[in-house]
Amino acid sequence: MQVNLAYGEKGLLVDLPETPGFMGILESRPAPACPDPETAYLQALRQPIDSPSLDEAVKKLIREKGDNATAVIVISDITRPVPNQFLLPPLLKILEKNGIFRKNIAILIGTGIHRPNEGEDLIALVGKDIAANYRILNHNSRRREDLADCGVTKAGIPVIINRHYLNADFKILTGFIEPHMWAGYSGGRKSILPGVASLETMKYMHGYSMVAHPETRYGVLEGNPFHKAGLEVMQKVGADFLVNVTLDPEKRITGFWCGDPVNAHLKGCRFLEMYCTVDLPEPLDFVVTTNAGAPLDCNLYQTVKGATGAALVVREGGVILIASACHEGLGSREYCELVEDIASPGDFLKKLMEPGFFVPDQWCAQELWQILLTKEVHIKTDGIPTEWLKKRGLIPVQDVSQAVKDLLTRFGPDARWAVIPHGPLVITRLQTPSNLS
Repeated sequence: MQVNLAYGEKGLLVDLPETPGFMGILESRPAPACPDPETAYLQALRQPIDSPSLDEAVKKLIREKGDNATAVIVISDITRPVPNQFLLPPLLKILEKNGIFRKNIAILIGTGIHRPNEGEDLIALVGKDIAANYRILNHNSRRREDLADCGVTKAGIPVIINRHYLNADFKILTGFIEPHMWAGYSGGRKSILPGVASLETMKYMHGYSMVAHPETRYGVLEGNPFHKAGLEVMQKVGADFLVNVTLDPEKRITGFWCGDPVNAHLKGCRFLEMYCTVDLPEPLDFVVTTNAGAPLDCNLYQTVKGATGAALVVREGGVILIASACHEGLGSREYCELVEDIASPGDFLKKLMEPGFFVPDQWCAQELWQILLTKEVHIKTDGIPTEWLKKRGLIPVQDVSQAVKDLLTRFGPDARWAVIPHGPLVITRLQTPSNLS
């Protein structure tokens, strides 16, 4: 059988055998794409979930604040396939039509701790017209003068947030909802945390204990401390209106989740769960997966998302074979330095657990090498030298088809295995009722 794995921009076509233990190609059930997304979007803004329409909300703001009212729209950065060029124009038109001057509108790129999006990246993100005519800011989690202290959460996490966000009179969060390895689902409160939060805040949110918590995982909201902290921070710093979308594997819009930032997001998560969850009766010996292709499989740092999602259904001693282009290589400078001298998964994780130890981007390294304590990770990539991978305990693969044949020889012709062509866009689990609250 031929399977097209999501890999880079073009995909990777592989020829795989069908064996007695093959559990299938695990994909989301296809949510229907919106046949008329323009009309559906405008309708969602006029009749949002548990909220006045965006027009009404802005008019109310102008009555209260007058001509000096300000607004901020938080958008995701270039690593996320959010259709910003589609979502932004109607939002900007409604804000200006109802009395917020263009000079008082800021588009804030919620980079988290990622690099800024400038030049061609910025044009690709928002389009030439918006890039040329609106004030666009990149969040910088380390620029202390752009951050303000907002107290602490009940769990003691310091809440330090972008001043441009805090100072705006009207706050709109945009993004898309997909399975997320710690938050359960992306979207909603993640525009703030980590989107416009400080590095100091993320030391706690992405620290060893949070990442290791058993409930910070794909598809789980109830009892998830990451999700709980995100909601608490959003309540503390404020958010007025949500514009989230769900997407199919071809990046077509399948739903608009607009309105109340908590309830609209939860409704979108409930919708997505119906389509993106696949239950398996027993653990697999090995799995072939991906990191969902471009833009998510840009580097090794991001690639942990596909590996983590698949790890949930692979037995101890089993194998995760992941195809990820990694055209940018490993990731940030801090990530490169952190993983440069890894001796063994155990030694590396002990290092992360040392009191006071923290390196930006350590969380994705923690997840990956935590998997390596009990499973093997084989990787097909064109962006990282094979010798580098071997030295860090990762097993390079040149040909996925041949690698699968080798794994069947190793585990036997009756080995249980499956293929997940779009990786972390699918939640695989062994057994569970709905995990949503």
